[in-house]
Amino acid sequence: MASRRLREAVPVLASGLKHSKSKKAGRKIRRLTRALGSVRELDVTLHLIDELAASDLSRPALQDVRLHVMEERDRLRETMLADLGEVNTDKLNRRLASVAEAIAADRSGGWRQVLASRLLKRARRLTEAIDTAGQLYVPEHLHQVRIAAKKLRYGLELAADAGVAGAAALVRTVKRTQTTLGRLHDLQVLQAHVAAVQAAPHARAASHEGLGAIAGRIEEQCRLLHGKFVASVPALHDVTAAVRSDIAGRLAARRRPLKMSLAARRRKTAGSAG
Repeated sequence: MASRRLREAVPVLASGLKHSKSKKAGRKIRRLTRALGSVRELDVTLHLIDELAASDLSRPALQDVRLHVMEERDRLRETMLADLGEVNTDKLNRRLASVAEAIAADRSGGWRQVLASRLLKRARRLTEAIDTAGQLYVPEHLHQVRIAAKKLRYGLELAADAGVAGAAALVRTVKRTQTTLGRLHDLQVLQAHVAAVQAAPHARAASHEGLGAIAGRIEEQCRLLHGKFVASVPALHDVTAAVRSDIAGRLAARRRPLKMSLAARRRKTAGSAG
């Protein structure tokens, strides 16, 4: 999501700059991200149900799950629209423009040290999350790995934009694992909705067998994806090692400007929000 990338870029690039209004812009970006995230998650859930509908699973049971998800989505959509109504996009654009002007006028390059420090911290956090997850299938632990990997990737993308050699390759490695863990997370969200329908007091008795089959199919896919994640762990360790031994130092020493300006990131975010 472009708003998440902008949320990463603003505090890094505007670090230490006066009169940039970066903190106010950051608060509004966070509000925008939270408003969009919950509904997007349920959109993905509905897409997964469509995928399962093409299989041999019970159509009536899948329809029960679909109706449950759509009801939840409608409820969250009302909240999302209310939250978005509180975000003054014109004011956000003005604040981001102020940040961009302050960054353009800065010649210190202090943001590089800030980003280097952030990358080291996030590499350490990802290593800790991986070690905690181990090889057991524990959804909560895998969720923490997914979040840590995502945050490290956003920082590495900024380093790649700054022309740091090797950063782009590390981004690709992390994205591959993110794709695996993202799919796993999406299936786990669907799994929770199936369980909710199973537990509902008004659930039709005829659908229980079908719901059980759906839950079993999802669990099977989750286990396969977990195995794929475990196989990717050595590559993730290589990424965190490269951040510590190479990327952070290269970043602090470089003086090359970002390939994508903050203004370009702002336009990309505005387009995705629309």
